[in-house]
Amino acid sequence: MNFNIVKHIRIWIAIPLIIILIGFGVIAVRGFNMGIDFIGGSNIYASIGTSYDVDDVRALVSKQSVDADILSAGQNNQDVIIRLRYVENQQEVHNDIVEALQEKYNLDAEGIKIEFVGPTMGRELIRNAVISVLIAGAFILVYIWIRFELKSGITAVIALLHDVLILIAVTAMTGIQINSSFIAAILTIVGYSINDTIVIFDRVRENRKLLGRKMTMSEIVDQSIRQSITRTLNTSLTTIFAVAALYVLGVESIKDFTLPILIGLMAGTYSSIFVAGPLWAKWDDKPKSRKLARAK
Repeated sequence: MNFNIVKHIRIWIAIPLIIILIGFGVIAVRGFNMGIDFIGGSNIYASIGTSYDVDDVRALVSKQSVDADILSAGQNNQDVIIRLRYVENQQEVHNDIVEALQEKYNLDAEGIKIEFVGPTMGRELIRNAVISVLIAGAFILVYIWIRFELKSGITAVIALLHDVLILIAVTAMTGIQINSSFIAAILTIVGYSINDTIVIFDRVRENRKLLGRKMTMSEIVDQSIRQSITRTLNTSLTTIFAVAALYVLGVESIKDFTLPILIGLMAGTYSSIFVAGPLWAKWDDKPKSRKLARAK
């Protein structure tokens, strides 16, 4: 593979930038699909006491024309949790769902419990997630600065910011629900994505020691990416295949976590190859190019 990656850095930056701008345009027009953790709502716990079909419960709830998540719980999955987002006629919806459950599964009043959830927890969750990402980014910057140099640390943090923004933008465009699982997915991607970037940076450092006098930084980064791209793609694809299997075969509650993870994995692989290294190369070569121009 002799393709020059650093040379076309404007294209690699433009592609995700367009996606991010479109995504944030969608956010400005219609906002996010916020889950119960952020806008409030209620949980209905029903102890059915026997095996049941989740689709039957989902059909009962769908008759109320409300957005709800149906989760299996309890021993042998004999309980059900219905998570309802806040609606104006909340109490009326509760009564209709409870009556439908009692009629279908012959339940008494003690077998059903209702718990109201406020949006306060969601705001605290977002605040803690933002703080966590900022702290993680600061420690990653310091770590890579010590291990490599400050420029590489800053470009690695930019690549992480790219991954988070892409995940947020695509989530807005596709209407994926924003809940606690989504926040967990963001934090997972931040930790996973930096791994591939450091592998490429390690190869850059090795080649820089061997070829620093013969090649420019752009040529070294290109060669380093070419040498490690197979490893990067293989590692990412095996993880993507495993997460995709969870999404296809898993229950509904797992899909809220696995779909954002899939998007983040693809964004992280892209940024490791096409964003972090090329930015480092261009930044490092720029002062040298100025000196060369002055000398000429």
